[in-house]
Amino acid sequence: MGKFQGLLDAGLVWAAPVIQNLTKIDLRVQTIDLPKQEVITRDNVPVKINATVFFRVQFPEKAVLNVEDYRYATMMYAQTVLRDVIGGVELDDLLAKRDEVAENIRKIVDEITDQWGIDVTGVRLQDIEIPEEMRRAMARQAEAERERRAVIIKSEGEVKAAENLVQAAKLIAKAPEALHLRTLHTLAEISTDQNQKVVILLPIEIMKAFLKNEKK
Repeated sequence: MGKFQGLLDAGLVWAAPVIQNLTKIDLRVQTIDLPKQEVITRDNVPVKINATVFFRVQFPEKAVLNVEDYRYATMMYAQTVLRDVIGGVELDDLLAKRDEVAENIRKIVDEITDQWGIDVTGVRLQDIEIPEEMRRAMARQAEAERERRAVIIKSEGEVKAAENLVQAAKLIAKAPEALHLRTLHTLAEISTDQNQKVVILLPIEIMKAFLKNEKK
């Protein structure tokens, strides 16, 4: 007769026809797919985004008595919060901190749905669509960033190679015989190909040795 009498456990129960009315509530985790929303971010970029809300009924009596349709009410409120939160962040933060933005949405929705006996366990942002010209601009930016990193890595490699050459030169200066060994090693490497023409440049030390022998 319209008066709340209490909660019943699962299983076989008896209800008087007309006088009593039973409402079954699913206490498992449920999902709501929010339709795609078009939102303007804080830096005035239009995006289309959809999300999934995970929730469960924590207090069945509140879900029945405090709201007409708890599932529909949760969906509508989640859509409103999603637009408000997305409209308060910039596009870069939305793309880079998707999980953080989703958690902010969950906290706000969970706070208001507590009075309906609903526990919002999670919110997941799905597809984020941005305008085509914005995607092209982001692609150009990413390409420029890759080129910048490549130049930095190449320059660092050249610096390291120069340092190694300086160190090798110092070692050779201390031991001139090392230069002769290196020359012989290079000749051995290039002599394996018979089609190559080899021009041998003798180190100045060898020339000095020949000059000394001629004087004797």
